[in-house]
Amino acid sequence: MKFCWVKAHVGIPGNKLADTLAKEAATNLDIAECYNRVPKSVVKHELEDRSVDKWQTDWNRSTKGKITKDYFPIVAKRLKMKITTTHKFTIMGTGHGNINAYLYRFKISKTSTCASGEADQTTDHLLYKCDLLRTQRDLLRSTISKSEGWPTTKHTLVTKYYKEFIRLTNQISFETLH
Repeated sequence: MKFCWVKAHVGIPGNKLADTLAKEAATNLDIAECYNRVPKSVVKHELEDRSVDKWQTDWNRSTKGKITKDYFPIVAKRLKMKITTTHKFTIMGTGHGNINAYLYRFKISKTSTCASGEADQTTDHLLYKCDLLRTQRDLLRSTISKSEGWPTTKHTLVTKYYKEFIRLTNQISFETLH
């Protein structure tokens, strides 16, 4: 069995008929469901697997989202994670938002430098080096250092030390780091 997405209205034989029949089946309550050949669960599983595989392929090929890819390199694993996203988590997980390096790219900030004066204010700088976040980072580092070395990867932060990482991100006052 093979399922694939077909772009509408491109002249593929049978596509218009399949679309018409699918719409009729979806809206006509008098048509009895018939799954005697393939169970619905098999179809659902097949579609999910293929879409996640395609998503992963697209994710790997894309040149966009480098920071987010560092946190979530494998789409299927991310989909299984229970994550509560916050504004601050999103900033750290994407590099978009109230960070000087990002704002400077769009001429919103006059400088890309961190308020600490050490380097460009990027998520890596804030997470691993910024003196202004030393206290918060030291707490995270001490927890992680009990079982592995520091610095750890961003992926490890969200998979093994999610609570500690969220604690750090929630303590960052992005407004005062300019």
